[in-house]
Parts: sequence; structure tokens; C-alpha cells
Amino acid sequence: MSVHHSTDLPFIHELTPARLRALQTQAAQEAGLDVNFHDTLRNGDSGPELTIIPAGRFEMGAPASQIHFGDLPQHSAQIAAHFAIGRYCITASEFDVFASDTGFIWQSHLMRSEGRQPVINVSTEEAHAYLAWLSTQTGQRYRLPSEAEWEYAARAGSLTAYCFGDRLTCGEANIHSLHPPATPAKGWRRFIPVCVPLNRTAEVGSYPPNVWGLFEVHGNVWELTDSPWIGSLDSENTAGLNRKGHWIVTKGGSWFEGTAEARSASRKPRLREELDTNLSLRVLREI
Repeated sequence: MSVHHSTDLPFIHELTPARLRALQTQAAQEAGLDVNFHDTLRNGDSGPELTIIPAGRFEMGAPASQIHFGDLPQHSAQIAAHFAIGRYCITASEFDVFASDTGFIWQSHLMRSEGRQPVINVSTEEAHAYLAWLSTQTGQRYRLPSEAEWEYAARAGSLTAYCFGDRLTCGEANIHSLHPPATPAKGWRRFIPVCVPLNRTAEVGSYPPNVWGLFEVHGNVWELTDSPWIGSLDSENTAGLNRKGHWIVTKGGSWFEGTAEARSASRKPRLREELDTNLSLRVLREI
């Protein structure tokens, strides 16, 4: 694992997109890997597609003028080691390989996704079982990202509300919003709403990636992290503090919520055993 002293870590918000990609390439070279790569499973099939994320310093959380309930106040944070993270959420097809190999049985009443849609209705315990299996299959250590690792990778150098800027449209993310895309509609389409929510998950890779090549970091599905939620569970119940370790932080927003929930700083508490049709996971692989 590549570890760096904090004084050596670049402050990624000062870097241009070209420099951010160069830093990513340098980290990949240090790790002896391609920027985008995958590990191989025991049967010879490919594991999840991964991308290298370089170590660095960044501003995490929301500035005071933009803070919503549950957001962390903006503060300096650092990621001391390079890591690899899934370019996409784990898909239904990828999870099916694990299920077939281990005898995992879905509860019959649960709604399931298919193909390249993100896997849904997976609890934290089941996510950890998948990650343990993937680690055994590849000989590498896979785990859930921490909240800081997730937000660092999602921001990809941005200080704005979203990795694309301070505005998010349906052309950039699968969100429940009627905001039109940045490019004006032409012809007869200008007379009708141009954003119609899908009201379901989209296949991974359906929307533009961020500077570091991660897809759907805003919207589509909330993503599990390994960070515990500390504090109140909602704005109406400020006394309802989390029992230690019972709730976790999820990031990214989903098709069910609007733009505010999809911000890079946005976070939502979820029960560790919770199942939902808008909840999935993105893997981290240590290097």
C-alpha cells in the first residue's frame, strides 16, 4: 500500500482536470496498475471494473451557506493512501455470480434488479459477505469505502455542490427532478418538460463520469459506506440519537430524491440491516 506523509499530499482543489488525471496516472504507475483495471476471479471471469484514486487533501462537507440537515460542516480532510474504487456500483449480474457460487438465496418477496442495473435490496451484512467472497476470489482486500474516501473520490477535485458544478440536471444524474438539462431543448421539445423522472434505477454507465472516471456518484442509488452515523436521525427528532453502530452513513442520493440529496456533501442514515430499492454499494479495493 502506498502511504504518504501529509505534507506531501496534494490539495486537490487547486488542480486542473488535466493535473488531476495526471495525478491519477502517477498513482497507478506507483501501484503497478493501469488507471482503470479489474481483478480476475478464480473461474477466469473479470471482477468489478475499478479505477485508481490518488492520495490527497480536500475539503469535506458543506459550507455554512449550503448546509442541510445531517451534513458535516466543511472541514479539511486527507486520504493518506492511494486506493482503487468501483467505476460503477455493483451490478445485479455481478452480485448474481456471488449468489450462484455461495448459495445465497434472495428473499422471495424482494424486488430485484437485473443485468447492469445496480444490485438493490442488499443489507450491510450481505454487502460484507459479497466483499469477503470477492477478496477470497481475487486475493486482494475489498471493503466498503469510508465516508471520507467516498466523498473524496466523488468530488474528484471539485469544491462545488456536485462534481459537475453547482447545478445538477437530469442529463447528468438519475434524480427525481424536473429541472431541464443545461443544453436548451430545440424544436417541438421546447414546449414540453424535457426532464421526466425515471422512477427506477438506471443501468450503470448511463450518465457522464466525473474527472476520475466514476459513474453515477450523484443520484441513481444511495451507496453504503463503512462509517457509522453519529447524532440525530432526522430534523424532527433531534433527541433520537443513534445507538452506537446501529446506523451507517450512505452517500449519493437516488432516483427517488431530488438534487439536494444528491450533493457530494449530502448524507443519509440507514440501518445496517436495512433493505431498499434505492440502496446499493460501490466497492473499494486496497492497493
